[in-house]
Amino acid sequence: MATSDPESGTGMDGGKVNQILQTETGGRVGSGNTAILLFIVPLAWSLFQLWIASPLPFIFNIGIFNSTEARSIHLAFAVFLSFTAFPMIKGRNLHCVPVYDWVLALVAAFCASYLYVFYRELASRPGAPTTTDLWVAMIGLVLLLEATRRALGLPLTIVAAVFITYSIAGPYMPDVIAHKGVSLSKLASHQWLGTEGVFGVALGVSTSFVFLFVLFGALLERAGAGNYFIKVAYALLGHMRGGPAKAAVVSSGLSGVISGSSIANVVTTGTFTIPLMKRVGFPATKAGAVEVAASTNGQLTPPIMGAAAFLMVEYVGISYLEVIKHAILPALISYVALIYIVHLEACKLKMKGVERLDRPTLPQRMLNWVVLLIGLIALTLIVYYGIGWIKDWLGEGAPWVLGPLLVLVYVGLVGYATRFPELEIDDPNKEMGDLPPVGPTVKTGLYFLLPVVVLVWCLTVERFSPQLSAFWATAFMIFIVLTQRPLKAFFHKQGAFFDSFKTGFFDLGHSLVTGARNMVGIGVATATAGIVVGTVTLTGIGLVMTEFVEFLSGGNLLLMLIFTAIISLILGMGLPTTANYIVVSTLMAPVIVTLGAQNGLLVPLIAVHLFVFYFGILADDTPPVGLAAYAAAAISGADPIRTGIQGFTYDIRTAILPFMFIFNTQLLLIGLSGWLDLLITIFSAVTAMLVFSAATQGFWFTKSYKWESLLLILITFTMFRPGFWWDMIYPPTEDRPGVEIMEYVESIPADKTIVLKASGMSLDGSEVSKYLKLEIPAGETPEERLIAAGMELRPDGDVMSVDFVEFGSPAQDAGIDFGWTIEAVQVELDRPPRELMFIPALILLGLVAFGQLRRKSREDAAATTA
Repeated sequence: MATSDPESGTGMDGGKVNQILQTETGGRVGSGNTAILLFIVPLAWSLFQLWIASPLPFIFNIGIFNSTEARSIHLAFAVFLSFTAFPMIKGRNLHCVPVYDWVLALVAAFCASYLYVFYRELASRPGAPTTTDLWVAMIGLVLLLEATRRALGLPLTIVAAVFITYSIAGPYMPDVIAHKGVSLSKLASHQWLGTEGVFGVALGVSTSFVFLFVLFGALLERAGAGNYFIKVAYALLGHMRGGPAKAAVVSSGLSGVISGSSIANVVTTGTFTIPLMKRVGFPATKAGAVEVAASTNGQLTPPIMGAAAFLMVEYVGISYLEVIKHAILPALISYVALIYIVHLEACKLKMKGVERLDRPTLPQRMLNWVVLLIGLIALTLIVYYGIGWIKDWLGEGAPWVLGPLLVLVYVGLVGYATRFPELEIDDPNKEMGDLPPVGPTVKTGLYFLLPVVVLVWCLTVERFSPQLSAFWATAFMIFIVLTQRPLKAFFHKQGAFFDSFKTGFFDLGHSLVTGARNMVGIGVATATAGIVVGTVTLTGIGLVMTEFVEFLSGGNLLLMLIFTAIISLILGMGLPTTANYIVVSTLMAPVIVTLGAQNGLLVPLIAVHLFVFYFGILADDTPPVGLAAYAAAAISGADPIRTGIQGFTYDIRTAILPFMFIFNTQLLLIGLSGWLDLLITIFSAVTAMLVFSAATQGFWFTKSYKWESLLLILITFTMFRPGFWWDMIYPPTEDRPGVEIMEYVESIPADKTIVLKASGMSLDGSEVSKYLKLEIPAGETPEERLIAAGMELRPDGDVMSVDFVEFGSPAQDAGIDFGWTIEAVQVELDRPPRELMFIPALILLGLVAFGQLRRKSREDAAATTA
């Protein structure tokens, strides 16, 4: 049923929604024996992934696969399902699988599993492939590109094909990007028969833990956690101005923790939230845009953050816990700002909140929040120290106590939940009624939080690998899916235990199949994006890109960041976030770090990768292709281009964050000196983002004048980057001649990091001058401390020449080489804290607020008189 009025329509295009949902869950399902096979294969894939992630292979000493073998089998499942679940031509053969698709699926699966089947033979002849090896590799590459086209569309296929062409046609390329070229056999061998290309890091991350997180999300969704999160969000926020829209933001954030996919967020939470927003007065375009903005930000939300976050672990070389730490503050302030934008939109539309049945008084609400806060703190301390005490007391036997204890807590929470009415699935076609009471709504699904607690505990406290953490969380989620219905039947004294267990097994099978089919696109995307990574290592285009981008940007870091953001947005319009991240980070991240170092800005690698990650996500709602905007428009009945444009205006607040944390890494919790510094950083960042939201909306307490919006943007910039103005008054550092390095090293404490300006010949024969960080260990004399850092120096005029660099030392890791010179040492200067710039910014903010409040009071008085 299509909507007649695109702006205020009351329905949604069911066909489009079904088509989008079908794409998200893996295409056609077939009928008869085909349907059975398309159920069994993804089920087997999920069971295989659970097996290799579990400790069972090592306990029983069977079914142990090394990483290359596991990647090979993983890709074999993905390409088999790509050919069987997705038709060659969209809209054709939706209910049956033609013979040629079965043939292609089997051939592709064989080519993908070739590394597993002939692993020992290939290992015995590295770099000397046989004719059969090369034929399998070339056929595999072609079929992988076709599988990618079917599952994800043409954009990623074209990108990969361009890089393959570039590898072969290097000598015929323009001089600025030309290379000597590679033979077809070398290309096939490099991309398919080793771990440099298709079977590289990206596919390894997909194999090891992305699959488990996607499966974890599918199990949570099937168990009813998605509906629970939505209902809780409405119960908590629905009474506010524009409450359903604020609830949509919160529920999409919670759903993002489950799915890590913006399009999946839109088609799940949006099915309920968009009609509700329209019912309380939001135009169709804005209702869809709010859902799009909230859903794209769902991928920014730890602890899951989509597949790209796990790739950062490998590419940046830090733990997953570190990635979460650096990503948490930008994600939170981005969500706070979106809720505030929704509030401003509701104020502009003069909306009211939805009535609640149990409307508490203000003292009651304050008391409830205080009790909740104290309860959470007490519970956290009891759990943390209680489990710690049990582990210290029982040692290796602790899991045999903690496991049953967790099960008892789960059974108790399920029993407690049965005291309250079951949550109903919201019907978008019903009139907006009273909001559900907060207490009973929250209590009906508290046990859904336990698997998330297990996941976070394993990641942060036990310090397990992401793969093992995801396995234990998923295993517990499987237990919940199987047992929640029988337990509820027991507590309700219904007695239908057999039927409840049967339904639980059906839910489990459905979840395992859905999780695997949701992984088809990610599996082929990471494999195909590996072609780009393989091309970089095969042709050396990384060094060429540095020169090319430096030429285009004129060496200006800000221009280069804008250039990188545009590339991410353009590629992300048609590429999944994961593939976009792999492509752009592989090409651009080293360039940004290198050019930053040359300009005196030492950009942490994690900041650059998060920069690329953010803009890859924002591409999901960037017109004219933004897939999330199309999904939301199909539900709201609005125009997809207008929805995308409106969504992007909401997401501008997110677009400025990457630029800010490149120049102010404290936003990523890097370089903080203590708790006070952390609190000041959080306060300034949240304030800046709220002020920026008001500036971009042209409305704060009342409609803003243009000059007020400009002042708000100035205040935003000052709060985000106070050092920009402060550095003009008090320079933070001073470059002193290289010969003074000994005096400076003598004055600094042990393990202090110093910044040097070094120059010399690079590997490609060009002269390089850049800033770099070097950690100086303890020692008796400055010379000994520098030798401990891995280098020996001698004076040469105003500079120091590098006579020796130890292999594998901190000096070599920093980028210093034999024959280089230390031109300068960067010395930090004593100066007042840059946060003093907040004072004039806040005074100016107060003046703007005073002016708007006076104007609003006059407008309210005039409206009352009229």
